[in-house]
Amino acid sequence: MKFLHAADIHLDSPMAGLQARAEPLPAELRDCTRQAFAALVDLAIEEDVAFLVIAGDLYDGDWKDFSTGLFFTAQMQRLGRPCFLLRGNHDAHSQITRRLKLPDNVHEFSARRPESVLRRDLGVALHGQSFPQREVPEDLSAAYPDSVPGLLNIGVLHSSADDASGEHATYAPCNPLRLREKGYEYWALGHIHQRRVLHERPWIVFPGNIQGRHAKETGSKGCTLVTVEDGRIATVEHRGLDVLRWAALEVDATGADDTDLLDRLATAMRGALDEAEQRPLLARVTLTGETALHAALPDRIEELCAHCAGAAIEAGGRLWIEKIRLRTRPPARLAADTLEPLRRAFLDALDDRAVAEPLRAELDALRLRVPAPIRAEVDIPADVAGLTRLGDEAWDLVAAALAAESAR
Repeated sequence: MKFLHAADIHLDSPMAGLQARAEPLPAELRDCTRQAFAALVDLAIEEDVAFLVIAGDLYDGDWKDFSTGLFFTAQMQRLGRPCFLLRGNHDAHSQITRRLKLPDNVHEFSARRPESVLRRDLGVALHGQSFPQREVPEDLSAAYPDSVPGLLNIGVLHSSADDASGEHATYAPCNPLRLREKGYEYWALGHIHQRRVLHERPWIVFPGNIQGRHAKETGSKGCTLVTVEDGRIATVEHRGLDVLRWAALEVDATGADDTDLLDRLATAMRGALDEAEQRPLLARVTLTGETALHAALPDRIEELCAHCAGAAIEAGGRLWIEKIRLRTRPPARLAADTLEPLRRAFLDALDDRAVAEPLRAELDALRLRVPAPIRAEVDIPADVAGLTRLGDEAWDLVAAALAAESAR
């Protein structure tokens, strides 16, 4: 027997950072979450799984119209086997106001209390609880029932677990050690968008989301295929489903002249396409290093984006540049001769908490004024190290301006 574990579908959510573009978005970008979900159903049919588990955030929030729910219904009809669905923080009962009757093969876990679904025909018992509202500060898993003897027990939970990265909001936090004590053979988790295996035997797994939606969600995205033999879990495998992939590329421009820089960009694009297994690619490129080209780069962004796309076409792939970030600096001699005393004074001041803390507080307040959907994409320093980097960038801009002025 096999089953699939997926989470964080965020059906019909947009690709962050691309909505402000003047040109129309191609179909791959507009409908990528639907295409990835259809690929999930394709995989379920191809592998002839017994059932599908979705551990929260099927939807990204309230539907714009009923087409989102109708698409899910059509895919469940195509699936043709049981689907066990749990609601997370994005699609909690309080978040979704439009309603469609769920297909007969879909079971949605109760939001009132933990419940168990016993499928003795499949040899499994599934335990879970949906989010009643977006904010769930308590550990829901603490009230999950004991394991059922003689069946393969699967816990379904939307939770930040004990994540300390700060990349995800804290919802229904839990301790993986306590999950192990429940006696379940598998915990199907959701909420963390990077695939993580917190423990093996019992398995505690975040499958990650099925489609990256912004520049921080890089690498292969998909679901987990679980194979059960003689009532025990035999294998747990990642399967890629994403229809396009995000990449964060750093290109070192140190010592580069114009030809060198373009060659280095082309090499980076070809390598990224190979890693993406020839999927269409969305890339955020960061240029670093010390180069005499530094002062001219801000005026060449459009040209460099076109060059990257052209290199991808030559390599037989498709690529869009989400952003080119400049982290280059002018030759050290110029910076030392003109700005080093002032730079040093600035950085020394940041070591003084009386200076740094008020500045950091102002930046925190600025971050909160940024709309939530794009807040993760805004590069606002959150600590002293970030402030130091920002100071370096500010002085580099001044150095570039001085270099340009002296060249006239």
